[in-house]
Amino acid sequence: MPSKSESNIEKIVSIQAPTFDSEAFLRVVTAKAGVYRMYDSKQVVIYVGKAKDLKKRLASYFRKDVGSVKTQVLVKQIAAIEVTVTHTEGEALILENNYIKKYQPKYNILLRDDKSYPYLLITAHKHPKLGLHRGGKKIKGEYFGPFPTVGAVWESLRLMQKIFPIRQCEDSYYRARSRPCLQHQLGRCSAPCVDKISVDDYQDQVNLAKLFLQGKSSSVIEQLVSKMELASNELQFEYAAKYRDQIVTLRKVQQQQFVSGHVAELDVVGLYRDKTQVCIHLLFIRQHKILGSKSYFPTVPSESSDSDILQAFIAQHYLSAETSSHGKVQGSIPKEIVIKESIEQVEDLATLLSEQADHEVKISTNTRSERAQYLKLAGTNAQTALVTRNSHKESMQARFAALNEVFELENGIQRIECFDISHTMGQQTVASNVVFNQEGPLKTDYRRYNVFGITPGDDYAAMAFALRKRYGKLKAIPVKLEEHSALEKLPDIVFIDGGKGQLAEAENFFSQLALTKTPLLVGVAKGESRKPGLETLILAGSHQLISLPATSPALHLVQHIRDESHRFAIAGHRAKRQKVSKKSRLESIEGIGAKKRQSLLTFLGGLQEVMQADIITLAKVPGISNILAEKIHNALHDK
Repeated sequence: MPSKSESNIEKIVSIQAPTFDSEAFLRVVTAKAGVYRMYDSKQVVIYVGKAKDLKKRLASYFRKDVGSVKTQVLVKQIAAIEVTVTHTEGEALILENNYIKKYQPKYNILLRDDKSYPYLLITAHKHPKLGLHRGGKKIKGEYFGPFPTVGAVWESLRLMQKIFPIRQCEDSYYRARSRPCLQHQLGRCSAPCVDKISVDDYQDQVNLAKLFLQGKSSSVIEQLVSKMELASNELQFEYAAKYRDQIVTLRKVQQQQFVSGHVAELDVVGLYRDKTQVCIHLLFIRQHKILGSKSYFPTVPSESSDSDILQAFIAQHYLSAETSSHGKVQGSIPKEIVIKESIEQVEDLATLLSEQADHEVKISTNTRSERAQYLKLAGTNAQTALVTRNSHKESMQARFAALNEVFELENGIQRIECFDISHTMGQQTVASNVVFNQEGPLKTDYRRYNVFGITPGDDYAAMAFALRKRYGKLKAIPVKLEEHSALEKLPDIVFIDGGKGQLAEAENFFSQLALTKTPLLVGVAKGESRKPGLETLILAGSHQLISLPATSPALHLVQHIRDESHRFAIAGHRAKRQKVSKKSRLESIEGIGAKKRQSLLTFLGGLQEVMQADIITLAKVPGISNILAEKIHNALHDK
């Protein structure tokens, strides 16, 4: 694969010039297979393509009779071309996809989806844990998925708890147990933490869970029946009853989840387009049922065909599937992908996906019966998602227009930012900065700031801190330099969640910037009893109070932004507070480093045992002297 062996790739970089000399470039470019990147005068990649014959393909851009308007516009902007030669067309296809992901060129079809899918993970542990995982696959174990939503993972975990008594607790909680937890009493965990089950019996349950997650429920039932009969013959009726209950639960699950269809595992790609807008809806079919779905809204050049869009989607979505040397991914790429029409290089794509998935992958176009019904359903969902998205946009634009009627900004309102502060009794203070444009929340521009160096509980100082972090760089910008890049994302309105005190901090901060154009500063004071609809807006400068009707679209927009800022701040604060609460009390004791902490926990069997130990017991731990033992004991008991 190109990403793993750079020695297999040869690079040829064109010589930049004020105007691109296509004739000179074409005289030296290779005729081998590879990938090309086109740059504009600012050295920004504007297009990435692949070719079986690079020389022939690149020459086609500079003919006199180029018919495509898109190509004509593209060629006018070319300042340089960089070529990467590959051994095969397959390598070129993968490398093209990687470059598109990396550079996001404006003339390519782009699938923007930065969220990683959630997976179920069974860890490689003496007593493996079953749980949700999202992000890089660095933990050793087996991964099952992907699931379309986190909700689908939690639903699966709840279901698994009823069938297989495997622990779902964190390792830190597992290590600290001295007696079974509530999950064991409810029959949802076999309590391996306190040896209520043997290692071999626990591993048997883990293996059955893996088979179930691979869609082999019938095999699981067969094995459970065999175990039940064996336990019954050996007069171990308690174990036989447990296996019987598992079988009954599993059969109920099968009846609830399985549909009459014959298709076990496939993804269905539905497409709907309205002029330049496109929605792709992906249905996940696993274990004979619709596991979930997800909509994508790729950026598409106007002249792209449906076939081009589908090919770009499949390449970018599946060829970027995550792999890891620490764990095996189950089901990242399905055995079959169904699309509505044929695409170029379908065989090459299928071959590459098969190699990556380690099983045969089929891309189907001529569909009938059940697959055709799934495809129709995916298309309908794509249309509905696009209509809903556009309706949301229109509603958001109407709210922006209503808000501008209140404030009457000369150039309208394009961007709004809001700040909020969250803390508990002055501790773990976090500031949030959320951003909205006329399409709604712009989450890529959201920011959180950990507030420090202030008096705990001082909301005014915390607000000043957040403003400095967000806009502090503007101080170095000359007053009249209006085209500076740092000013491009300067909002039209800044909402400050709070009263006149917080607003005064914002006024003082922006007065020091001395910009010729500053955002309109507005405080959002909560109403009586903090009841929604009674908010009061406070204008900077005059401190004029504005109360909008409860039915006003402008007020609804302010409430939406304020609530989103509040949610984002609280989420950050809770995460910070939870991190602090999980911190071992041993870490705060001077002279106790990581090795001594590990020694204490290992020798005594956990933090709870360390807390209960007396000075003599602590002094028996390797590396802990009598003086240090006394210091630890006093610190843990607040002496």
